[in-house]
Amino acid sequence: MSVKDTYKTILTPSEEVLFKEKNSKFFGQAFPVSSEEDVKTILEQLKKMHFSARHWCYAYQIGIEKISFRANDDGEPNNSAGMPIYGQIQSFDVTNILVVVVRYFGGVKLGVGGLITAYKTATQLTMEACDIIEKTIDSVFVITYAYKNMNKVMRIVKEKNILIVSKKLGENCQLKIAVRKKNAKEIFDIFSNLFEVTIIKAD
Repeated sequence: MSVKDTYKTILTPSEEVLFKEKNSKFFGQAFPVSSEEDVKTILEQLKKMHFSARHWCYAYQIGIEKISFRANDDGEPNNSAGMPIYGQIQSFDVTNILVVVVRYFGGVKLGVGGLITAYKTATQLTMEACDIIEKTIDSVFVITYAYKNMNKVMRIVKEKNILIVSKKLGENCQLKIAVRKKNAKEIFDIFSNLFEVTIIKAD
């Protein structure tokens, strides 16, 4: 079974997109987030920016292996806004993202079906405006060794193209490395079998 060790996300907020339906305006924008605090801060800013809007509907997904998500209709009929937004986040297969669709009511009711379509479309346009990137899921290890064993450790680091997160050099050296999840066992085994070198998984 192959290990899934990549995920898709965004690094920068998307441009704001506008979708119009029967005089209602739907402004969509996506933001990179890593916590619920990030979500709160962004929503507060958007409410100031779009202070005369009627609804600030949103959905977010945070996490890579353990996912948390939330969909919020913000006063629209149940499941007519938040879930259509979240559905698009899922269909674009992105995480650590918040999508907010701000609605200015145009005087004509759209009905639940119309709302679902409008929020879904606004989110789809938003996602298409995003710069989506793929990142790897890494395992982090700490390697400890005496200075005299530096060469053999660094040779493997170089051969295997391992990313060094941090290093402490001295009589006793410590190296923090990040390895793609699918290669983690192999790298762990290589260092485990080295004489006078210890490797442990970092938290």
